[in-house]
Amino acid sequence: MLGIADYGAFCAAVLLFLALPGPGNLALLTSTAKGGLRAGLAATLGVIVGDQVLLWLAVAGVAALLAAYPTVFAAVQYAGAAYLGWLGLKLLVSRGGVAAAVPITPGRYARQAFFITLLNPKAIVFYMAFFPLFIDPSAHRGAITFAAMAVTIAALTFAYGLIVCLLARAMGDEIGRRRRVAKALERLAGVFLIGFGLKLVAS
Repeated sequence: MLGIADYGAFCAAVLLFLALPGPGNLALLTSTAKGGLRAGLAATLGVIVGDQVLLWLAVAGVAALLAAYPTVFAAVQYAGAAYLGWLGLKLLVSRGGVAAAVPITPGRYARQAFFITLLNPKAIVFYMAFFPLFIDPSAHRGAITFAAMAVTIAALTFAYGLIVCLLARAMGDEIGRRRRVAKALERLAGVFLIGFGLKLVAS
């Protein structure tokens, strides 16, 4: 299909990648828990946009540039780790249940998820290694093939994000009745975000 070898396997691999625990999934869960379904869907769009930027940067050969200049790669890596750590600390020190002075709009959740996704340089390397596995050299159509892959990834990410947000929303209604549980989960999310940041640095 448009130069993609075994389209079914390609979709399955994308879904498997999406389901792996990581900052993106955590962004969807925490956004939905704090701002409802609209916030979760906004975060999903943020993840999609960030992912598309990384995808096309990978296509342009940015991974090769980062490999040639380890200092640049390290700078992006540390920036991503610092951002995740900052978000985690905000959740840890949050008092929870106290009305914020400034209302959090869906756009803010989208920007947060966008930067969480964008500041993960390992995703660029992943795409550079991932794409060749599903490209048929005899049927490859250049930008058209990559565009078909990009659209497929965006569609699957939206469908996956919608399901995650709906589940998180359903669970959130029950958790919301138990303030201590909700507060503990928020702290746990903060710990995980800091952990992802540390893992990014360590790797």
